[in-house]
Amino acid sequence: MNIRVQSQAITKIESDVLVVPLAEGQHDNGAVDDLDAALGGALRAHLGHTGFSAKAGQSVVFPTHTQLPSRTLVLLGLGKDAADTETWRRSAAKAHAEAKSQQAKRLAWFFSEARPEADLAAVVEGSLLSAYSFDKYKSDKTPKRAGVGSLSLVGPGLRKTAALSRALAAARKTAPGVCLARDLINEPASVSTPSYLAEQATKIARSGGLKAEVFGLSRMKTAKMAGLLAVAKGSVEEPRFIKLSYTPEGRAKKKIALVGKGLTFDSGGLSLKTPKSMETMKLDMSGGATVLGAMQVIAQLRPKVQVTAYVPSTENMPSGTAQKPGDIITYKNGKTVEVLNTDAEGRLILADALIRAVEDRADVIIDLATLTGACVVALGSRVAGLFCNNQELSDALMACGKQAGEAFWPLPLVKDYRDDIKSSVADIKNIGGGSGGAIAGALFLEEFVGDTPWAHLDIAGPAFTQSALPYSPRGGTGFGVRTLVRYVMSV
Repeated sequence: MNIRVQSQAITKIESDVLVVPLAEGQHDNGAVDDLDAALGGALRAHLGHTGFSAKAGQSVVFPTHTQLPSRTLVLLGLGKDAADTETWRRSAAKAHAEAKSQQAKRLAWFFSEARPEADLAAVVEGSLLSAYSFDKYKSDKTPKRAGVGSLSLVGPGLRKTAALSRALAAARKTAPGVCLARDLINEPASVSTPSYLAEQATKIARSGGLKAEVFGLSRMKTAKMAGLLAVAKGSVEEPRFIKLSYTPEGRAKKKIALVGKGLTFDSGGLSLKTPKSMETMKLDMSGGATVLGAMQVIAQLRPKVQVTAYVPSTENMPSGTAQKPGDIITYKNGKTVEVLNTDAEGRLILADALIRAVEDRADVIIDLATLTGACVVALGSRVAGLFCNNQELSDALMACGKQAGEAFWPLPLVKDYRDDIKSSVADIKNIGGGSGGAIAGALFLEEFVGDTPWAHLDIAGPAFTQSALPYSPRGGTGFGVRTLVRYVMSV
């Protein structure tokens, strides 16, 4: 999509669809007056009949019948939250949907007042993300009509300053990373195997100038990745441990580790899930997909920090060779774990990656995983849980999530609950006492990070949606990519 910034009078804009965003109570402005004058008073008359007051979600579609250079007007209500970037992102998605329904190729937005760069970037981001679809397996091969090809941001005094150029460039580079994560999640597990993830990671590295390392079975054994090897025992698909590294020019300000759970299909292993619970378990690699999507963006934005991604990837399957409840795993750092439920496998493979990140002397570790159903019970399907051992890191991630329109809620690492994961035959066990499951999972992971500032993002709820969201269709959402990118760029 071609993005343009220009200064022009509203009655001179040439487009198929012209969007005029209006805050609640401010729809009687000069831009609407200018349009109404050009349309001979028809616009105001129509607004009077519709009761349009620019409340959030309200919109009016008005064809101009060649009386203006723009074919169709869309007056879009922002409500009272015009200062919120997520409002602009969602409004952009609504406008893009209208443009798509009209088979528009040229979409323009008119801003009657100066807006912060973040709002304009949110319009671009929302437009690009809402254009995503995953239909490669549909049998209808009718050639698709071309979608929106150009997006113009227009205002009476709008100029493409250096700050605006940076903001728009970041939005344009971030959206494809989100869409990559969505693609990886949406692929069936028969396609998106550990080997496939490794291949995609290698492609990202080649195109972005990153260093890629992929561990096969032999190298995993040498590296003593006990958790990953234990979970992988039940599957005919070989596991992979994926490591991507970005190094900036000059001295890095910090070393950041991004760890993503890459469980490409989770049957539960011998602790078998129900058939219904398995239907969407291709999504269990969403953490890994998010990290890979973020690395694609980071490679283009070139931050001044070193960023290393770690994605332990395997299937969790039942078989005669699968790990069994009661097995004990000994990790490279000497920690022993009793496996009481093979369906609590994500934490087992993440532990290997966390150990590796600590060995590589990361200054900050952030892991993402669809770890627990308990987190979904606590926070629902639109909010991720944030566990953190460092308040500064927690505050930064919360702020970046708000900027990105990705909702996180801080959850506690309750010291008293550590007894719930103690084992009578090993150091710890891989499940808790029944309640507080999301906390038990986070406390397990905390055992492997030492004193390193660390955050665990349990994205089990928002990683996959069963119904369309404002700028994400049903399926993988790519949740977390934009938060990670914003955090890395802010350090």
